[in-house]
Amino acid sequence: MKPKSALFFCSSSDIDPKYIDAARRVVRATCLKGYTIVSGGATKGLMKVVADEAQACGAANIGVLPRFMEEFSHPNLTQLIWTDTMSQRKDLMRLYGSDIAVALPGGIGTLDELFETYTLAKLDKYHGKVVAFNCFGFYDGVREMMDKLVSENMLDQKTRELLYFPQTVEEFEALL
Repeated sequence: MKPKSALFFCSSSDIDPKYIDAARRVVRATCLKGYTIVSGGATKGLMKVVADEAQACGAANIGVLPRFMEEFSHPNLTQLIWTDTMSQRKDLMRLYGSDIAVALPGGIGTLDELFETYTLAKLDKYHGKVVAFNCFGFYDGVREMMDKLVSENMLDQKTRELLYFPQTVEEFEALL
């Protein structure tokens, strides 16, 4: 049986500490369920938090990083995979993080990763769950937009239901 793997998309910027604590708790819960952790592999923002927490939990911890970001590579990964482009990075992250893709709070890069993965799930090209961890209402606007797309007949309800918005660690754990 193939080990379970969880992919985390998240901020590479310094952000409010409340998101840091929430990220730690989500990663810890994922590790305790036996998942390998896949992330951006960097020492910045929530990417560092994800890698540090996975290491602290003793979980396998895979980072995927483009070579132009080499100076930010996390030193304590189980495995570091190099890519040439951001597109290759996203593809490999999804390949290695095949059971669930989780967007923690993040910026435009995180949204890009989330929406591309959501689109691939709709097209039956990504078979894991797609999650926007909505701690402190961070993804309320995204959830509202998805609901508006349904109400405007630009997104069917079945596709809408492919994107989960848990607000607590307990709601998130129910998806694992």
